[in-house]
Amino acid sequence: MESYLQLLQDIKAYGDRHDDRTGVGTTSIFGYQWRHSMDDGFPLLTTKKVPLRWVAEELRWFLSGSTNEKDLAARGVDLWAEWATKEQCAKFGREEGELGPVYGALWRRFPIGNCEEDTAPLHMFDSSDQIKNLIYGIEQSPNSRRLIVSGWHPHYQHRVELPPCHTMWQVKCHNEKELSLHLYARSIDAFLGLPFNIASYALLLKLIATVTSMKARDLIISFGDLHIYNNHKEQCNVQIDREPRVLPEVYIDARLNGGGLNSLLSWTWNDIKLEGYKPHPKIDAEVAV
Repeated sequence: MESYLQLLQDIKAYGDRHDDRTGVGTTSIFGYQWRHSMDDGFPLLTTKKVPLRWVAEELRWFLSGSTNEKDLAARGVDLWAEWATKEQCAKFGREEGELGPVYGALWRRFPIGNCEEDTAPLHMFDSSDQIKNLIYGIEQSPNSRRLIVSGWHPHYQHRVELPPCHTMWQVKCHNEKELSLHLYARSIDAFLGLPFNIASYALLLKLIATVTSMKARDLIISFGDLHIYNNHKEQCNVQIDREPRVLPEVYIDARLNGGGLNSLLSWTWNDIKLEGYKPHPKIDAEVAV
């Protein structure tokens, strides 16, 4: 995918050196935008292997509303393990594995009420199921410009070790036939995180389009701070030197067509079919925690 390699090169060419929360340091640019037409294939990187099953299982975990890393680990996925240790969770008075108000909680139970205790669990608040509201909005008001899901809560973001990086996304219905998704990401690790984010939101776009009887059209991502960690520079160079291959296709089981919210919340990995994926080998790198 040439557009992703160009993104890496733009960070290297135009980015500024920054200290950061992790202590690793980054080169970053601010206010970048990337887009992809789904007609060109499913945007799963070919210049290194990205495990789509892991992407899909994490997305299912988000959509389920779970905030416990053990639920994701039970599916054989350890993407969140570094933030779910006993030591990390103890900082917020939570048991090992319980991550607090991360994506699942904010997508499915966004707090809209008040509670006297700042550390109170989210179930004590009145809340909004943003995924339910989104599908209802697409079905009932497809021309709406309010088809938005927010992953950022300005008050409760300090109650987690890693507040949501992909903070808000909006969908657009084109003539009630096609669907596009625009994500705003406040902070993205271009080498490790972004390939997963691209695949995750591309899959989410295809799923929402499928369950609302539409066709996936464009995926757009606007970035706040888009960065390469100092300990990922060599890995980025390896990837830039590789020749991109033909993008694969992803097909969603026909049983989900037009199924609305129930289908969006009940799909499994067995409903996803990946064809024609022939990537270059995996490139190892350490995550900055």
